[in-house]
Order: sequence, then C-alpha cells, then structure tokens
Amino acid sequence: MAKESMKAREVKRQKAVEKYAEKRKALKEAGDYEGLQKLPRNANPIRLHNRCKLTGRPRGYMRTFGISRVTFREMANEGLIPGVKKASW
Repeated sequence: MAKESMKAREVKRQKAVEKYAEKRKALKEAGDYEGLQKLPRNANPIRLHNRCKLTGRPRGYMRTFGISRVTFREMANEGLIPGVKKASW
C-alpha cells in the first residue's frame, strides 16, 4: 500500500496537467519555449506516473484495468473481474 502523501501528490499533478493543458498547447504551437518554462513543472504530462487505483502501487500497472498486477491477480482469482478467468490447459 502506497503512502497517502504519494497518492495525493499524483492527484495534484493530474489536476495541474488538466489546468494548464490548453495553455501548454497554445505555447507549443506558437513556439514560445520561454513561456513554457515559466509554467509549473508539474503541468507537464510527462511527470505523471500510473498508479493502481486501489492500492497506489506504482509498478506493474495494467492500463486496460487501471490496477496493478498483484491486485489484478487477486481480483481475477476471486472472480471479481468480468470475462477474466485463470488459464488451464
């Protein structure tokens, strides 16, 4: 389980990216790189990091489900994810 401060930091970054998205796009199209540098660092979408929605784990993230591999395996074994079942052959 990730620390609450780490989860909160990611949420804060996401809000900053959304807030400055239009301004970043306009500055990029105009070629105003000095203006881009004056924006907050966390306004850059590159600084975002995918985290598990349930546990906040930063590694082993599965984009299609939005959760980490560990959480995915637990939920799949319990039958909580529709259409997913353990392979057997």
